[in-house]
Amino acid sequence: MERLIELLPYKVVDEIERTSKDEDEKRRRLHDAVERFKKYKYNSEESIGVVAAQSLSEPATQMTMRTYHFAGTAGIQVTLGLPRIIEIFDARKEIKTPTMTIYLLPDEQSVEKAKKVAENVKEVKLRDLTLYDVIDLTNLEITCKLDKALLKELELDAEEIKRKVKLKRVKIDVKGDVLKATSTTLDVKNLHKLKYRLLESHLKGIKGVTQAIVNKERGEWVISTLGSNLTKTLKIKGVDPYRTTSNSIFEVMAVLGIEAGRNAIIQQAKYTLDEQGLDVDIRYIMLLADLMTVSGSIKPIGRYGIAGEKVSVLARAAFEETKKHLISASIKKESDDLSGIVENIMMNQVIPVGTGAYDLRGEIPASAVKEDVEEKPVRKHAEKEEKKAKPRAGKDKAPKARKHVIKKAAKAPAKKASKAKHKPKKR
Repeated sequence: MERLIELLPYKVVDEIERTSKDEDEKRRRLHDAVERFKKYKYNSEESIGVVAAQSLSEPATQMTMRTYHFAGTAGIQVTLGLPRIIEIFDARKEIKTPTMTIYLLPDEQSVEKAKKVAENVKEVKLRDLTLYDVIDLTNLEITCKLDKALLKELELDAEEIKRKVKLKRVKIDVKGDVLKATSTTLDVKNLHKLKYRLLESHLKGIKGVTQAIVNKERGEWVISTLGSNLTKTLKIKGVDPYRTTSNSIFEVMAVLGIEAGRNAIIQQAKYTLDEQGLDVDIRYIMLLADLMTVSGSIKPIGRYGIAGEKVSVLARAAFEETKKHLISASIKKESDDLSGIVENIMMNQVIPVGTGAYDLRGEIPASAVKEDVEEKPVRKHAEKEEKKAKPRAGKDKAPKARKHVIKKAAKAPAKKASKAKHKPKKR
C-alpha cells in the first residue's frame, strides 16, 4: 500500500482516502489509479514538446474563422474558433469580447433575485434612461426626457443622477423626469460633444459590462455578461466568489493568482477546441499552459515570449528575426552549447532525442584483451588458408570443368618433377 501511495500525487491519494467506504475499496482504487498513472507516462527522452505542438497546431488548421457565437436569447456575441485560439496562445491582454460567467449563491437561486444581481452588474448610462434629447443653441442648454418607469425599476432618483453626472464647466439640474445640462462657457461648437459626454455618463452597475443575461444551466440560475470586471463583480452581494470566472486570462491572474491563470488557459483552450468538434488530449494543453506560466507571469508563444527567450542563439534565429538575434549574440559574445533539437538539425548533428540522447561507454576486461592478442595470429592464418581454398569468381562455369582443372593442376607439378630428376647435369 505504501509503495502505491508514493507513486501518486498527494491530492489524488487524499481524495481516494476521503471518499472510499472501506479498506478494500481504497486499495482497489489506489491500484487502479497507479495503473492509469503508469499507462500515461512517456518514455525517457521522448520529444513530448514536438508531439504536443503537432497535436495542437494540426487540429487548429481545421478550425473555422467563424468569429461569433450567440449565447442566450438576447444574443451575446462571443469570439470563438481560430481567432479565440490565437488570443489565448498569444496571451493578448485586450481581447475582442471579454465575458464573465457569474454563479449565484444557493440563497439567490430564484428568477427575481438573479435579475436583481444582473441589474447591479450591468452598466447603466444616461443614454439608457433617455427617451429623447433637445439641444437649445440660444441658451447653450441640453434637455433630456427621462423614462420614469425605468428610473423606478433601477431605483434611481433625481438627486442620485445629479450627483453621478460629473462634467467640467457644466451645470446639471434635474426636476422630475427632465434633466437639463447648461454649459458655463459660451462655446456653440462643442455643444454636440457635450451632448455625447452627457449621454455616456455612468449612473449604475459595473463599467464596461454592457449586457447581462440570466439563463438556467444544469438546474441553477447563471448570469452571462458581455464585458468583464472580476474584481468588482466578486464584491456584489449574492455572487458565488468560488465559481464565478472570466474569459480574460490576465484578469483572472490579477485577481486570483498565477495558478488560476493557468487553469483559465486550459479551460478556455479546451472549450474552444471542443466547440469546434476537435478532440485534443487535455495533457497537451496542460503542457503548453505550464510553459506559458512557469515564470510566474503569462507569456505568449512567439517572438516576444517563449520562442524569443530560448537559451540557444541558433534556435532563436531559426524562429524569427534572424539578423537581430545573430548580431545581438555576436555583440554580447554569446555561445551555443547545441543542447537542443533545432540547433543540432542546423549543424547536421544527431539530435538529443530518444537514442540520440545517450553516449554508450564500456570497459573491456584485461583477460579478454590478452586472449584476443593470443588468438589473433591463429585467426589470421586460418583466414589466409580459407581465401586460398576459395575458387576465383567467374573462372569455373561448370562443375565438370572445375574438376578437370583441379586434376590437371594436381598432375602438372609431378611431371615437371620427374623430368627434372632424369635430366643429366652439365659439366
